[in-house]
Amino acid sequence: MYNIFSEFIKDKTKICVVQAENPDGDSLGSALALEALLKDKELSLYCPVDIPKYLRYFDGWSRVTNEFDFSADGIIIVDTAAEVLISKLLEDPAIKDALEKKPVLVLDHHETEDDLKFPHEKIIEVLPSCCSLIFKIAKDQNIEIDKTASDMIFNGLLSDTLGLTTASVTAEDFETAAELTRLGSEVSELEEHRKEFMKKSQRILDYKADLIRRIEYSLDGKLATVHIPWSDIREYSDEYNPNVLILEEMRMVEGVEVAVAIKTYPDGKLTGKVRTSKPIADQVAGYFGGGGHTYAAGFRTYDLDYADCVKDLITCCNSLFKDEDKEEETVSYGSF
Repeated sequence: MYNIFSEFIKDKTKICVVQAENPDGDSLGSALALEALLKDKELSLYCPVDIPKYLRYFDGWSRVTNEFDFSADGIIIVDTAAEVLISKLLEDPAIKDALEKKPVLVLDHHETEDDLKFPHEKIIEVLPSCCSLIFKIAKDQNIEIDKTASDMIFNGLLSDTLGLTTASVTAEDFETAAELTRLGSEVSELEEHRKEFMKKSQRILDYKADLIRRIEYSLDGKLATVHIPWSDIREYSDEYNPNVLILEEMRMVEGVEVAVAIKTYPDGKLTGKVRTSKPIADQVAGYFGGGGHTYAAGFRTYDLDYADCVKDLITCCNSLFKDEDKEEETVSYGSF
């Protein structure tokens, strides 16, 4: 399976590594890890949006550019196989043409179905992070993993698993962490570096307090939602991602089973980030055409405003909660 990777890169001299338009620590770590692993290739790192400031604890983040490298003879897309997450690329006729005509390899770890319509090869394996997949590929294909690559992989893994604490983490991931440590990465050093960049200004802390006051609760407190309008995005997101500020706080409220942060944009776009305490996040996001992990997922739509989105979330979550109650009753009666 991993031979696809070696076959793809062997005749390439210039490779463009593409992140989705919602970059996170895992996608950034994946791009920078590939750059460190493929030293004999000329790599360009592309993202259609600027790397947010809260991710700039990754050494090398500034090498990610908004300029697509049309001279590349191969394209690797990391951390997504969902068309909705690369819509900005497909809206650009020149980039769309490059994706349709150049060799493309997709590396992803999500359960979401691959719906990319342009020709591509893929390595998709359900894992806690895309960096985990890149680590497995490098080991399997005997690609040297130096400390730089190890640090990027470790950072991406820690980012997508909240420090190896999410429900998707397995014993294999701790083994990966141990191997990366043996390669020279020090989790304490990485974490201190991250914390330095994650410090909040007084302004951002005040904004977080405002977001907390805005949280709305539905379905007897099982569903928590918060609206992040364009004015907030424009004012704060370059300094600190509002989703990162608020989602875990929402999920940790007593009784909350589903937490959703909803951003709205001037062009009618609405995005939702979903975090859950039960393995239903992918189903919630899937209701709106999105996807992701069972505890963390996301969606995007141009068909709803915030109020309608909340109504649909109530409908969706109410159905999921009822199904869950029925299953619990069945198990209870069965055991009796």
